[in-house]
Amino acid sequence: MSVAATDTTVLDDVPAPATAGRARFRFLRGGKTRTGLLILAFFALIAVIGPWIAPYDPDAMSDQLLQPPSADHWFGTTHTGQDVLSQILVGTRGVLLVGFIAGFLATVLSVLIGVTAGFLGGAADEILSMFSNVFLVIPGLPLIIIIASFVEDTTDLLIASVIALTSWAWGSRVLRAQTLSLRRRDYVEAARATGESTWRIIIFEVMPNLTAVIASGFVGTVIFAILSEITLAFIGVADISHWNWGTVLFWAQSNQALAQGAWWWFVPAGLCIALLGTALSLINFGIDEFVNPRLRTAAGSSKNVMMRVGFTPVARTTAPVVPPAPAPQAAPGQSGDARETSKEHSA
Repeated sequence: MSVAATDTTVLDDVPAPATAGRARFRFLRGGKTRTGLLILAFFALIAVIGPWIAPYDPDAMSDQLLQPPSADHWFGTTHTGQDVLSQILVGTRGVLLVGFIAGFLATVLSVLIGVTAGFLGGAADEILSMFSNVFLVIPGLPLIIIIASFVEDTTDLLIASVIALTSWAWGSRVLRAQTLSLRRRDYVEAARATGESTWRIIIFEVMPNLTAVIASGFVGTVIFAILSEITLAFIGVADISHWNWGTVLFWAQSNQALAQGAWWWFVPAGLCIALLGTALSLINFGIDEFVNPRLRTAAGSSKNVMMRVGFTPVARTTAPVVPPAPAPQAAPGQSGDARETSKEHSA
């Protein structure tokens, strides 16, 4: 029997496959991810040391009213002489604290309910799905406004908890759908056949394959929580005695900073919000590219092998190539039928 030959391209220097350690850090190779992590690390550092490096007390007043940026006040002063830079530095901690607490709580709830509903199925799936649908339609901001009207001290922890309780349902629905597609995979069935418990299968077989989806949901929830916290402070619902970027914007808007031309009062806070949102979005894009190979940029893809249409890359091995045995020659005087039979045997 003959085999049809195809065009092949021999690759002399085929790189060895990436090790498991390199594969783990593939997420950090993209420029978007590195940029986002650097900006986020900068704001995290400011959140930790901001109150210590603030040049002035953010509540302290002075006689330098509405002064533009100068050597004494890098970001200028407010209408009461308060230093804007100190307010930005001190307020960074509250913004990140609310964002990451809300993101963590919402992610935990979405994982517990979504993965459990998708893996167990049946009545448990119906009950948990109904529970998720109820919270999916509850608006977060109006609920926080109602709670703030009854609570005297609206702390960051309270705001983060309410945001988490109203923002976990969407991530739960996504994780449930992903778990439904994973629970009948061969490796899950093999673990079940070996007698593994349900929770061990969920934690060690299903959850590792949902890591990227969970991380993406966490980043998205952090973005939503930060914007919600700033919005609540800007409209005066949150406690305006605690400094954050939304509080700075609230006082700037209340005292007509734009009409007075005091751009330095609100522009720094707006730029910080934009930079932090950009950093988290870049990290989210990096996670999406890591999960979906079709979204990976040329920088993160392999450039060693160039695929061409019609050619199959073949790795060259060091084993000696054995030439094919020559076809038997017909003896002198052999008939044509005998020669055809000899060709068939050789084939």
